[in-house]
Amino acid sequence: MRNDEILEKLRQADMVLVGLGEEFDAEDLLGQDEKYLAGREALKGAGLHWLTPAWNEFCLERSGNTAPDRALEKLAEILRGKNHFAVSVSTYSRVGMLGRAVMVCGSWQMKQCVQGCKETLEPVTDQDRAGLKRTFEELYAGRALQGAPALQGICPVCGGAMILNNVYAENYNEEGYLEQWKLYMKWLQGTLNHELFVLELGVGMRFPSVIRWPFEKAAFFNRKAYFCRIHEKLYQLTKEISEKGCGISKKSIDWLGEL
Repeated sequence: MRNDEILEKLRQADMVLVGLGEEFDAEDLLGQDEKYLAGREALKGAGLHWLTPAWNEFCLERSGNTAPDRALEKLAEILRGKNHFAVSVSTYSRVGMLGRAVMVCGSWQMKQCVQGCKETLEPVTDQDRAGLKRTFEELYAGRALQGAPALQGICPVCGGAMILNNVYAENYNEEGYLEQWKLYMKWLQGTLNHELFVLELGVGMRFPSVIRWPFEKAAFFNRKAYFCRIHEKLYQLTKEISEKGCGISKKSIDWLGEL
C-alpha cells in the first residue's frame, strides 16, 4: 500500500493507536561510533546501566543526527487533532512530544531510589543534568569513569542514592509510568466500536507483551481496525490480521522522514 493511502486511512479513523519501538533509542544510528560503543561498554562494566538512555541521547546530540527528532515531529504533525494514544518501549525522552503517551521503559527525565523504594520519584534537576553532561564528556573523551554522577537528593525511605528511573535500573520503579498506563487502558477500552488505526513503528521483540501482541489483539477484536506495521525486518502481520492491514519492510524513522 502506498504511503498516501496509509495516511488517508489514518485521517479517516476515529482513533489512532501508536506503538514506538526500540528503533527510537537510536542505537542503530550510533552503532558505528567507536566512542559511543566504548562508552556503552564502560557503563556496563561499571554496573551503571541506568545511565544508558542519557548516554544514548548525549551521543546522538554530539553526532548531529536529528533523524529521530524529525521523525517524531512528523508523527506529532500527523496525529495533531486526532484522538490518539502512543505506547513506547523506547527510552528516548523526546517521545514525550507526542502528548498523550506512556513510556513503559522510562527515560532519563525522572530519578528514583537505587533500591527501588516506592513513592520516591523526583524530576531530574538542572544540576543533575550538568553532572551527567560532565561525566559523559569525560567518557566521550576516553577517560576512565570516576564512579557514577551524584544525583541530587537521597531516598527518604532508606537513605539510598538516587539514580535515573528507567528499565536499565536493577530495581526499576515502575510507578513512573503507571498513572499514564491506567489512562491508556481506559482509552483502549473505548476503541472497540470505533474506526481504529493501529500504527506500529520500529517495534522489535524486546518487549512483545507491551506492544506487538496487545496491538495485534486490539486489531483482531475490532472489526473496524486497520493495522500498519513498519519494521526493517519484523514487519510481517499474523495470519489473523493479515487481511486488515499491511506490513512495510523499512526503518520507521526513515519511513516517517519520507512522508
